[in-house]
Amino acid sequence: MTTNVLVIGTGISGLTFAIKLASISPKTNIVLICKKDLMEGNTKYAQGGIAVVSNFKNDSFEKHMRDTMVAGDFKCKKSVVEFVIKEGVERLEELINWGAEFDKNLNNQLDLMKEGGHSTKRIVHHKDNSGFEIQRALIKKIKKFKNIKYLENHLLVDLITDHHIGKLPKTCYGAYVMSIKDKEIIKINSEITVLSTGGAGEVFEFTTNPKGATGDGLGAAYRAKINIKNLPYVQFHPTALQKKVNGETFLITEAIRGKGAKLTNSKGERFMLDYDKRGELASRDIVARAIANEMLKENLECMYLDATEIDTYTLKKNFPTILKKCNEVGINPLTDKIPVVPAAHYFCGGIDVDEYSRTNFDRLYAIGECSHTGLHGSNRLASNSLLESIVFSHRAAVDCLKKLNKSKLNFSFFKLIPEWNGKNSISNRELEVINKLRLNLQKIMSSKVGIFKTVDSLLNAEIELRSLYFEMLELYNKKKLTPQLCELRNLVSISYLMIKQSIEIKHNSGVYYNHDYAK
Repeated sequence: MTTNVLVIGTGISGLTFAIKLASISPKTNIVLICKKDLMEGNTKYAQGGIAVVSNFKNDSFEKHMRDTMVAGDFKCKKSVVEFVIKEGVERLEELINWGAEFDKNLNNQLDLMKEGGHSTKRIVHHKDNSGFEIQRALIKKIKKFKNIKYLENHLLVDLITDHHIGKLPKTCYGAYVMSIKDKEIIKINSEITVLSTGGAGEVFEFTTNPKGATGDGLGAAYRAKINIKNLPYVQFHPTALQKKVNGETFLITEAIRGKGAKLTNSKGERFMLDYDKRGELASRDIVARAIANEMLKENLECMYLDATEIDTYTLKKNFPTILKKCNEVGINPLTDKIPVVPAAHYFCGGIDVDEYSRTNFDRLYAIGECSHTGLHGSNRLASNSLLESIVFSHRAAVDCLKKLNKSKLNFSFFKLIPEWNGKNSISNRELEVINKLRLNLQKIMSSKVGIFKTVDSLLNAEIELRSLYFEMLELYNKKKLTPQLCELRNLVSISYLMIKQSIEIKHNSGVYYNHDYAK
């Protein structure tokens, strides 16, 4: 298969990019790859919303910029922070014009929420399932374009680069992609390739990400020798529901703390003011560490979120999804305290890109959570990720079209690139081994490379992962590549790089905390 543009991943970043490019260039052929169906992905699970300055009476670009810089421990790239926040206003308006609906107040103005780290209300939202609403609108929009083809249930295996024709890799020419249904790997050649594959929460035992968040783009980029930066800066969401819902970890948005919910210990005592004067509305890294620390002090598996003082109307109006999910596991937030734990949530680092999402490889872009733009520094300000996605996807699409118009590839060149070389089949016993290795990897990463780390824990994790890597490699070299083995391969690659980069960090900042460097 050959196309002008290949987009891998169909969350807010991939869909926004494709819509923008298709709108300004109807003759450009675009192929979208999604791991499951179009609706599945990290965007769908975003509860909070988009942080955008819209009420200039009580807010300003300068306030939003400062909140972002403070949350990121001033490790953010200031020029990126500035243009993302300023351009976000126009991008939000565009998203609304594309059909996304956000809550309004009685004056028919956007109903704004406040979340941790924000100095004022600025979160544009759709109740407590903003991501689902955005994904719905974008999918409806994308189906109107004749020049966009999408392939569901397809998984990225590897990027195609100069390496595959025996040259020093510096350019991307598409990707090898697996049909999950047929278990066959196809070659998709493309003039431009865009990675929008999300994060890798499945590296850890507890994550708010869906099961498919195995860092496929990050793993492929690492193997292709593409620059990856700040991978150890993983944000843990402070409040995930401790009881799993249908086997999945459910996120409790911090917007509920913005409405007045309080964190308490097993005795019903608030503790956040002991850690930060902002209390429950401190930035996520501080709240997550505080909860983890209180759990260690009391030797308990959770702390508690008390929303019982919020009036019933407000809870039902703004947080229907949270009420529904809690009720499914026997908890009534109207009268009960919610047991919560920190869970891996968002990768602040990723594939290093410039202000137009260009990587260090020609013809390869990265957008969304799999990218490192410099916006987040060492900790992401709440609801800045969807903002980052819509701004950088727009910029990438505009730049991509310029690249296509300026530098065309001769499609006959693609004949030089070989098809994927398959191997023998894989048995159920080997699938069990793969699953066991994945669980072992998650335990290593959670216990030794999680919220709290030490120099020794990182070195021990490196040794344990090396052993796990050789077990995975033996399977990879002898057996046919399955979706399960492909995901394990990516998780091992990402974990190794995360440990390696963590060992190089010699001070604490934002979400990164090593006990040995504590003051």
